[in-house]
Amino acid sequence: MTITDFDFLHGQWNSRQRRLVKILAGSEEWYEFDATLDCQVLLDGAGVFDVMRAPERDMEGVTLRLYSPEEKVWRIWWASKTSGGHLDEPVVGRFEGNVGTFECDDTWEGRPIRVRYRWSGVDTEHPRWEQAFSPDGGETWEVNWIATFTKRP
Repeated sequence: MTITDFDFLHGQWNSRQRRLVKILAGSEEWYEFDATLDCQVLLDGAGVFDVMRAPERDMEGVTLRLYSPEEKVWRIWWASKTSGGHLDEPVVGRFEGNVGTFECDDTWEGRPIRVRYRWSGVDTEHPRWEQAFSPDGGETWEVNWIATFTKRP
């Protein structure tokens, strides 16, 4: 069985990243930077691994995505240079049409939160990923990180 949900992401990408300066603080101030993404689709599509690099921010991170055919869900883990050798709590979810939504419970600065990753525009030349946090169990969401991708030649 071949899984094609993340086939759109295979290859090398440039991206424009936009992040909130202060998360869950009512801030509307953003900073922007460029990054690259190198992505491999593995295991007949059931495994996806990528490396994101943003040298101007001294940022480097990896994402591992694994599909569970029994549950029909993806688990997505993130780790960065600053994560101390640990993978973040995985977000879990699936694609409905061309939008993928993945969530988990986690903490931010000692505070319990709900985390959401959302992929959209996956059928376009500029897929978009965003991260949002909810301090109230998913009642309200604050988008705090947005990335728009353009395939490198």
